[in-house]
Amino acid sequence: MLFILVLILLAAAAGVLGAVLKVTLILVLSLVLSVVVLAWIGVWYAKRRMRQFQRDVEVRLDYERRRRAAYDPRDGWSGSQLGDGS
Repeated sequence: MLFILVLILLAAAAGVLGAVLKVTLILVLSLVLSVVVLAWIGVWYAKRRMRQFQRDVEVRLDYERRRRAAYDPRDGWSGSQLGDGS
């Protein structure tokens, strides 16, 4: 912290404090903007992956539901109807 204070005092003594503050402001705002943009992209990607995961789960559940309905032995069909002489 003391180092920054010394740099500010040197800049003020040299008469370039305004330029130093402008450059510092640009650097800080650029850093903040990049963090905000990266966070926004991260949230967008996480939502996209979550929606894709939900769709995959729904497709799997629908497939299993259809498969169970197609091969359900409780639908009135029994093995004795195969003509095995029973």
